[in-house]
Amino acid sequence: MEINHEERPWKFADDQETRNINLLPGEFSFGGNEEDDSDDDHLTPARTSFTSYPAAPMSPGTPWIRSPMHPAASPGPPLIYDCLASLHRSEGNIFSVAITKDLLFTASSSRRIYAWRQPDCTEVGFITTTRGEIRAMLASENLLFTAHGDCRIRAWELMSPTESFRPRKMMTLPRRRSMFFLYGKKKRNNHMHTDSITCLAYNNRESLLFSGSFDQTVRVWKISEKKCVDSFVAHEGRVNAIVINQEDRCVFTCSTDGTVKIWRRVLRESSHILMMILKYQASPVNTMALSLSAGVCHLYTGSSDGMINFWVKERASGRYNRGGSLQGHHFAVLCLEIVEDFILSGSEDATIRIWKREKGNSSSHSSVAVIDGHHGPVKCLAAAMEERESGKGLLVYSASIDQTLKVWKVKVCNVDEYDHDAESESTESEIMGMGPVLSPLWVQRNFPNLE
Repeated sequence: MEINHEERPWKFADDQETRNINLLPGEFSFGGNEEDDSDDDHLTPARTSFTSYPAAPMSPGTPWIRSPMHPAASPGPPLIYDCLASLHRSEGNIFSVAITKDLLFTASSSRRIYAWRQPDCTEVGFITTTRGEIRAMLASENLLFTAHGDCRIRAWELMSPTESFRPRKMMTLPRRRSMFFLYGKKKRNNHMHTDSITCLAYNNRESLLFSGSFDQTVRVWKISEKKCVDSFVAHEGRVNAIVINQEDRCVFTCSTDGTVKIWRRVLRESSHILMMILKYQASPVNTMALSLSAGVCHLYTGSSDGMINFWVKERASGRYNRGGSLQGHHFAVLCLEIVEDFILSGSEDATIRIWKREKGNSSSHSSVAVIDGHHGPVKCLAAAMEERESGKGLLVYSASIDQTLKVWKVKVCNVDEYDHDAESESTESEIMGMGPVLSPLWVQRNFPNLE
């Protein structure tokens, strides 16, 4: 492992990156020069400045470039947004992002994990690992978990914020010595995933890490013991996402088989049993997010048909009943993020939609913003609430297959400042009146003979 503060390979594109809302791109552009991943990655100096923050210099030779910022037109109440930063990665796609209180982490096909200071995306360093293809990443307090192309997970301890970026590698799961020879034949530890790891989730109370994979299984790792304590086949298709209810410790998994499953750990044991299966339609479920607000638990799922379905937990029985769906995306929903009562969704249609759950009515949602700034499918989202003297705001980090990372500042206005009835009427028309359009990629994959 190498931890480096030297400059790396990023550069900046010279095109307008912020746009008004509600327009879909005519076509997806996946430009950018692909470069081989090598050990001499470095950064180039910035040539532009942020809209709201001063530009920080980039390292020479970096694969990232910063785009010039232009004022964004306001989408109207209740949210006003602006693009603070736009970074373009010339050497490949961004596979995963994660945020802590102070830092943003990005990972790709390369062996380097980049760390950026929030919110201005000042680069603070990177970690060079032995294997790349980091398709899943998770931050929890002072821990960072990364899933690599060798089907192993690395755990890092993030030191207290200082001027120097020096995370400490804690462990590799499973350990390297899990590959051994027995009676002259090479044996593989059956606790190891046999295909790419797609998702991670962490149980804070019990220090249990959950990993899902293309191999259709979920594995449970006890961090304090550095070992796998449970492994089970979760779905008939690849596992796309895992979320955990930290209050009752239920584990949710979703898959390309179109189902969402709820698991619970057997008391005083390590094994997990299936409690419930949620299925509304046959479309693959790509992503999930869990919201615990005012004593009510909401589960949101994003599917390949462009729908966001949500379920509400009954307090008495503990069952999850379908509360409805949010329609607006034209293609597959690829990622979901929840901050307080706001639900953010990224889609194959290259847009980010922001929804707000209404207080006092757990099934009522309003579509409050549609951010159109990427030129390709939005694959990753991370968000946090920021409180300043000027008011409350959402910091949204989005990564796309167009090889860009964008930082959005979304001002959260007081809903009493605008005509709520008029907005609700417009929103209801938008949500209920426009059905989703199936992704052409999904249709071609599932119906190859359809003309």
